[in-house]
Parts: sequence; structure tokens; C-alpha cells
Amino acid sequence: MLARNPDHHFLFALADLQRSVRAYADQRAFRHGITRSQWAVLVKIHREEGLQQAELAKLLDIQPITLTRLVDRLCAAGFVERRADENDRRANRLYLLPAARPLMVKLRTLRDEINHTALAHMTSEEADHFVAQLETIKANVRAAHKSGCTSKKRERSDG
Repeated sequence: MLARNPDHHFLFALADLQRSVRAYADQRAFRHGITRSQWAVLVKIHREEGLQQAELAKLLDIQPITLTRLVDRLCAAGFVERRADENDRRANRLYLLPAARPLMVKLRTLRDEINHTALAHMTSEEADHFVAQLETIKANVRAAHKSGCTSKKRERSDG
């Protein structure tokens, strides 16, 4: 049970939860021949085919070189294709290949199974409330981060 004062345990509990879910997702993704990181790349490309590689790195909050390695592996596996950007010859756009389509169905099922496992002892209402609370926390942190970045910029320009 979490202490009454969430300042003491919230971040540790959240970090521990993240590690546990990542490890479990890695284990389950491995059974399909991919990593959790590759899975994330596939999902983003599936949702928005034709993304520039640089845009995708920003969306995933990873370094471009890290994404390049992930995409290299997905291309070698026959799941992803790079195409030159018609408007910017320095950029590549990413597309799923037909071989990735059956894998995406399996990964959607896998996502549902992981969600079911993680939320197993919650009612639907409790799970919905929990996710809504997480979204609120995420919004709070993003707003604070944005505000912090803005105030730092002001401090630099004032100084």
C-alpha cells in the first residue's frame, strides 16, 4: 500500500512499474522475434505511414542514431521500407511492408493481453479511472516542464 504522503513513494512506484511492464513486454515481444523498441517503431509507422525518420525519432523521444539502428533491423527483417522524401532528398520516409501486416495483428493482440494482465484485478471502471489519473499526471508534468523551460528561457534573455 502506498504511504499517505505520495511524495515519499510515488516516483519509486512509478519507476518500478515502468521497469516491470517493460521487462514483461520485452519478454512477450521476443516471442514474436522483435524487441519492445522495434514494436514501438512499428506501431508508430503503422499509425502514420510515411513519417520522416527524424519525426519518428522525436515522437519516440530517442536519438536519431538509435532509431536508425532499429529501422535497419526492421528493414533487414522485411517489415519496414525506407523511401526517399520527394521534397527533401536528405530525408527518408518510413512505410510498413506487407510482411509486417500479420505481425501488427499479433502485436495488437499482445498489447491487449499485456493490458489485461496488468489490470487483472481492477474493474473496468477502476482501470479507466487509473488510466485517466495517469493522463492527468502526465499533463501536470508536461505543463510544469513547459513552464520550466519557458522560465529558463526568460532568465537567460533577462540576464
